[in-house]
Amino acid sequence: MNRHGVAPHRVLSRGRGYDPRIPHVPEDHAMLSTVHILGISGSLRAHSTNTGLLRAAAGALPPDTELEIVTLHGIPLYNQDEELAPVDAVRSFKSKIRAADAILFAVPEYNYGVAGVLKNAIDWASRPPTDNAWSEKPVAMVGASVGMMGSGRAQMHLRHSFVTLNMRPLSQPEVQVTFNSKKFDAQGNLTDPDVREHVRALLLALVAWTRLLRGEPSTPK
Repeated sequence: MNRHGVAPHRVLSRGRGYDPRIPHVPEDHAMLSTVHILGISGSLRAHSTNTGLLRAAAGALPPDTELEIVTLHGIPLYNQDEELAPVDAVRSFKSKIRAADAILFAVPEYNYGVAGVLKNAIDWASRPPTDNAWSEKPVAMVGASVGMMGSGRAQMHLRHSFVTLNMRPLSQPEVQVTFNSKKFDAQGNLTDPDVREHVRALLLALVAWTRLLRGEPSTPK
């Protein structure tokens, strides 16, 4: 494991093309369908480094890939009494999940665990059990923290949830950014080139995993 590491906010970015520095990217990718990734930040903070990781991902996309970033503002605390008729923010969030080909979580860690705002949103989108928006979605994680664990414990907790959610988690690579104050600026933008390359490698793996699961070649025949 390497340690280098719905609402109003929406960014949609597309891959810029072939980069010869990155392995396994096809030179002729005209026959590949677009992979739409939904990036979900588990932080509400304006200058979150975890949201910054998603912005970095938007600038490092493989060809034929697009990333839509959403934050979790406006999603209320989960209440089972309301799950059959949720508020608009929850309905919109679930619709975005269903429309996505894959999910990329940016995972903060608090007190050795998953941030409450993220777990709450995950619970909403999983309910009721007959309407689990996460089911069979390929999923990967990135995360940053102030200390030496890089949100690794929170990411491991989420892997347990992925089992019951019937998601399809990517095992490797992992992006767990340590000592984030040294690798992001004051606005939460990633400044570390090594971390950026790890994010790029994870995106390549997630796209290949997504295509494999839906029965497509990772490269054109």
